[in-house]
Amino acid sequence: MAVPAVPPSDYPAICCPEGAVRVFFIGHSTLLIEFGKFRVLTDPVFSQTASPVKGAGPRRFSPPGIPFSQLPPIDAVLVSHNHYDHLDHGTILKLGPSPNYFVPLGLGRWFKRRKCHQVTELDWWQTGTHGDLKITATPAQHWSKRGPTDTNKTLWCSFVLEFGRHRLFFAGDSGYYDGFKRIGRHFTNFTAAALPIGAYEPEWFMKDVHMNPEEAVAAYKDLHAKHFLAIHHSTFQLTDEHPLEPIDRLAAEWRRRHHSPEKLWIPKPGDHLVLK
Repeated sequence: MAVPAVPPSDYPAICCPEGAVRVFFIGHSTLLIEFGKFRVLTDPVFSQTASPVKGAGPRRFSPPGIPFSQLPPIDAVLVSHNHYDHLDHGTILKLGPSPNYFVPLGLGRWFKRRKCHQVTELDWWQTGTHGDLKITATPAQHWSKRGPTDTNKTLWCSFVLEFGRHRLFFAGDSGYYDGFKRIGRHFTNFTAAALPIGAYEPEWFMKDVHMNPEEAVAAYKDLHAKHFLAIHHSTFQLTDEHPLEPIDRLAAEWRRRHHSPEKLWIPKPGDHLVLK
């Protein structure tokens, strides 16, 4: 594999600065987001493969940026949809029933069957809360499927997280569409938008459900976010493009549009960013 494996990082003992948000890139679409002492995981996948069959299917070429054993206690888990590279059976079993799970409509039963009963199902534009954290499910252009007979039986979504003066957008998976403009009009002043940049080739087949890097930059502009956080890269070889291509294309498009380099974060697994 052309992309070097990055050694996992230890979780830092220093707390997130007061009033700031700290974001760790664990890999693919898995982020650890800290609002003070409050910790959220997105689309957690720590397994070696993204597949219904253990040991088969797409294999990670970069280990999780923070080993599961080094994770701090998790307060909330967001799952955008049920595809295997976003919802991992083994990881959910390890997380267990302690976190509060926020999921799209129809997916709650999957968690309850695994004894995770603190689960909130959200339709698009519905909001749930956990303490001072507000979590709103917002639309995405994608689909759902885990087995041969359940295509689109559960919803998929993106999420908006609001805590204090900070507002973050997490896209999950989506093709590029006008919905980003609507979300950008409905919510203002995003501190950051976490947007997928990989798994788009062949584009004739993937375009409706996965953005390419140029489209991800267009979505960032539609959302009027301050910072772009690149996700859905550097972890699994899911489609035909070279693993480094999404990163190179994103950086080139960012330069072409003359955006500030300080506003773009293309992390390696284990990197973290503090947003003040």
